[in-house]
Amino acid sequence: MHVSCGKCGIEDLLEFSKNIDEVFLEFLSRFDQGLVTEKGLSEKLKEEGILRGENEIKEMIGKNKPDKITKEILFSKKDYISEYKVLKNTEPKMGCKVEDIGLDESISDHLKELKIEQFYKFQEESIQEIIFGENVVIEAPTASGKTEAFLIPVIQRIRKDASDGNVFAIFVYPTKALSRDQYPKIQKFAEKIGINVKIFDGDTKLEERREIIDSPPQILVTNFDIIHYHLCHQTKFSSILSSTRILVVDEAHVYSGIFGSNVHYIIKRLKRICSNKLQFVAASATLDDAKKFCQQLFGEKMKIIHGSGKKGQTDFVMLFPSLRTQRALMVDLTKKLTEKNHKTMVFNNSHLNSELLAIQAKKQKINIKVHRAGLMVNYRTAVEKQFKEDRLQAISCTPTLELGIDVGNVDCVISSTIPVNRLIQRIGRAARKGQRGYAFLALGNDPISQYYKNHPDDYFEDIEKTYIDPKNPFVEEFQVLAMACDRPISKHELKEHQEVIEQHIIKEKLLVVNNRIIPNLEKINSMLNDYSIRGIGKSIDIFLNERKVGDRILPIALEELHKDAICFLAGIRYKVKEFDYQKKNYAKLEKIPRDYPYYTKSLTEEWPTIETVFERREANGIEVAFCKLHIQKKVYGYVNIELGQEVTQGEKVLLDTPLEYDFVTKGIVFHAPKPLKVMEVAEDEDYTEASGYHATEHVVIEGSNMITGGVSQDLGGISLGTSGLIFIYDGAIGGSGASKALYDRFEKALERSMHIVKECPCENESGCPRCTFSYRCGNNNEYLHKYSALEILERINNGEKTELVDPTEGDRPLV
Repeated sequence: MHVSCGKCGIEDLLEFSKNIDEVFLEFLSRFDQGLVTEKGLSEKLKEEGILRGENEIKEMIGKNKPDKITKEILFSKKDYISEYKVLKNTEPKMGCKVEDIGLDESISDHLKELKIEQFYKFQEESIQEIIFGENVVIEAPTASGKTEAFLIPVIQRIRKDASDGNVFAIFVYPTKALSRDQYPKIQKFAEKIGINVKIFDGDTKLEERREIIDSPPQILVTNFDIIHYHLCHQTKFSSILSSTRILVVDEAHVYSGIFGSNVHYIIKRLKRICSNKLQFVAASATLDDAKKFCQQLFGEKMKIIHGSGKKGQTDFVMLFPSLRTQRALMVDLTKKLTEKNHKTMVFNNSHLNSELLAIQAKKQKINIKVHRAGLMVNYRTAVEKQFKEDRLQAISCTPTLELGIDVGNVDCVISSTIPVNRLIQRIGRAARKGQRGYAFLALGNDPISQYYKNHPDDYFEDIEKTYIDPKNPFVEEFQVLAMACDRPISKHELKEHQEVIEQHIIKEKLLVVNNRIIPNLEKINSMLNDYSIRGIGKSIDIFLNERKVGDRILPIALEELHKDAICFLAGIRYKVKEFDYQKKNYAKLEKIPRDYPYYTKSLTEEWPTIETVFERREANGIEVAFCKLHIQKKVYGYVNIELGQEVTQGEKVLLDTPLEYDFVTKGIVFHAPKPLKVMEVAEDEDYTEASGYHATEHVVIEGSNMITGGVSQDLGGISLGTSGLIFIYDGAIGGSGASKALYDRFEKALERSMHIVKECPCENESGCPRCTFSYRCGNNNEYLHKYSALEILERINNGEKTELVDPTEGDRPLV
């Protein structure tokens, strides 16, 4: 720990302790003994790997010419500079002239009016393939001309093949906000060529809906929630979809996890009701394997076309906050940049962090607002508008703002640890108009950041994996019912879902009438209405003064909305005064004083039961299985954590009646080897062993984060007492595919976990936030043993063999 005075410059380095007062007393006693100097600690900090020496930083800069702000940050002596690079986008490859590709005259003339004389190479390829009728994936960064690459060929096809009064193409966007943002751009272009475009979503007014149904547009802009709802309720709107010939899905990389698994089926259902064979076009940001992912999503063979971004250059700095917290670093960077009038977007990895950052930044007089999912739409739209019109200097947001929503010019992106392809996607916002951009990756006090601090090159290798799980049993069961609602199922179709159909018939959710299978609406109606394609699990509505102000899905709502929990909304903290998740599905909030010093984190207990093993294999020498799990979850209390402290432990408070919840999901289980050497010298063998397994579970989840594509927040974990059994499972009900991504890359995750524990300089028996602690620990980060975990991980990586055993009742679950 580092103790310093900003006024006189004295500083000292001391051993980490959970009790800050102890550290300070130790510092005072050293000061009295004359062991603390005013000269500072530069050399010692360099030796300890806490700061970089000036010469090392100069070497990094090389021939580049960073400007004043970047230099100030590089040489501030407050953080460890892991990496400095200038990211340059070269000029994209040019393609043919507008008139040489055989487009309808009205289209070429309009492009000339827009001063577009020539296409980029990737646009030329996309236009040709789409006109030819191929299924295409266009992979290109934000603001690179993707929209034109699919809009122009679709309009060309409409001019050539379409009949009036029929929907020819559907353009789908992942959110209402994004389709509302893109709609004017598409409409403006199409109308010039005499093509009718309309938008249909939850905000479309009744008279506009009637008009769309009475005279359908040739291009319809919408989202999958709308298509899903109208298909299974057989509305008038659903009947105009059957003429569709082309489905365009923009921002396809968003459809991962549960949402993507549902979309896979909605596309399948759309194919069922369309009278023509559908052609598919997907546009996506950079993905590790966009072609494979889109083929799985659409269930069709596809061709991939790669585009590149517009010219521009961005100063990129990766910083590790060794002498302060990650949030303090991010607030400081935001302050420096906004003071120079640079418009800044700060990306956080969670709802909580985006709120905490805004609260601390406002105290520093920064003009900043929060933008995240779970806040009401009109509030988010207002924030976007203020930022675009330069009335707001900074936004503290979660990935919701990453989807190409146009928030105008952005000069700087500050981001907590995220996969590199997302960072590039975000930086795409910084250098958009060809000007110089800034991008800062603020590493955190967590295992993966510790790893990247020492291996910055690996960061650029770890591209996100996007995953879906079409075989999620809940998604499949529900979507098969929805198919029967769209249109009766005839005896010979949907052979691949035969088992599920038979189960539904036995349970009388489906009925056989005249050789056709139809839904038993009386039995399934409430299920149809409650289901959300964006996540399985009931939604809890959040109320303040009888007005709905947000929502949260179960089971996570149990942890965040129990009685007396502190809940964050748009930069303000509230206390939960009432929570009912069994019958009424609501939480009621009340205001708290501004200077209230705490926020809360829940204490949980979980018990896993293996229901079915899908597959098993050996990783190094240990046996690992991928299986269906039944999890019994209990929230029994919470801890108060002081605002501004990033200590991951706090004062415990127990709830009068624990909250309980059961759910089924998918996950992996493996049997870790015993840490025999550490146990031999331990006072309490059982404690040392159980704490070693618990620490191993934390490190494997946190450390696998980027290998599996930033999914650690989608995973939960349990280590069972001294049995050596460790479970890692999908937090989403029914499974999201995240634990399968880990199962497929398990060896790499185990190797990286070992490096994280080995390279962490802390000497604490329980470890620290940079190796064994986890922000999501349900046990207040107790029962952790760093050295025991290191021995376990070394044994695994050396190929020690283990076999799976059955859990026994007496084992205490640590989560």
